[in-house]
Amino acid sequence: MSDDAERDRRVAEVVRKTAVLQLPAMDSVQVRREQRYGDGGTFDLYVATSSAPAPTVLFVYGFPDQRFAHGLRQMGAYTSWGRLLAASGLNAIAYSYRDPVTDLAALLAHLRREAGTLGIDVARLGIWSASGNVPTALHLLMTQPPDTFRAAALLYGYMLDVPEAAQQFGLAVPARGRNIDELPRGVPLLIVRAGQDQTPLLNVSLDSFVSAALARDLPLTVINQPGAPHSFDLFDDSDASRSTIRKILAFLAERLTA
Repeated sequence: MSDDAERDRRVAEVVRKTAVLQLPAMDSVQVRREQRYGDGGTFDLYVATSSAPAPTVLFVYGFPDQRFAHGLRQMGAYTSWGRLLAASGLNAIAYSYRDPVTDLAALLAHLRREAGTLGIDVARLGIWSASGNVPTALHLLMTQPPDTFRAAALLYGYMLDVPEAAQQFGLAVPARGRNIDELPRGVPLLIVRAGQDQTPLLNVSLDSFVSAALARDLPLTVINQPGAPHSFDLFDDSDASRSTIRKILAFLAERLTA
């Protein structure tokens, strides 16, 4: 098999992978697809099983490459996590974009304007972001008004100090040069760590952030899954992975439904 064919095979495998936890209500979740926002953007709304207006979790992406921008929300990771969140009583939003920063701001503005129609409680918004998307999520927390979000779950991600080795992945680093002190102190953060993450210098970036956050007494919860690989919620079909997914869901549900 050629190198290109092997790469395509691996990409296809990643695209199909879904979360290793299944909840009974996931299959009945309603999805309002192709909702329009901004200048031609669209999003899918996974409708919470709780009554509207419901707390809402926004998936945050951070890859400028347009091959990802229009396809990330269709990946099994996001379709399954969208259903997991909705089955747990939280709306979830996955979206297309052209620019990961400016379009995200446009999406937030749209959600505020159309909250009633969409069944969204904009006073109870949360963030879910993973891997190379996390720097964009941190930038969002730093640049939006401090009361915009009630919680953020950041999974096995590069943080503020993105190493040069990570640039091969083409991720956006809008928070480059910013300081952890710019984070809103009132937003609880959940940092999920894969103990055996093989991504270059990722845990170095994550561990440095955790140390700095603890030194500043930020509202921080850390889950370390020992021995787990990157994206263990998709690739490690184990009781430990399912337990961690449940903890992530519980963290967001507790902070957003209070």
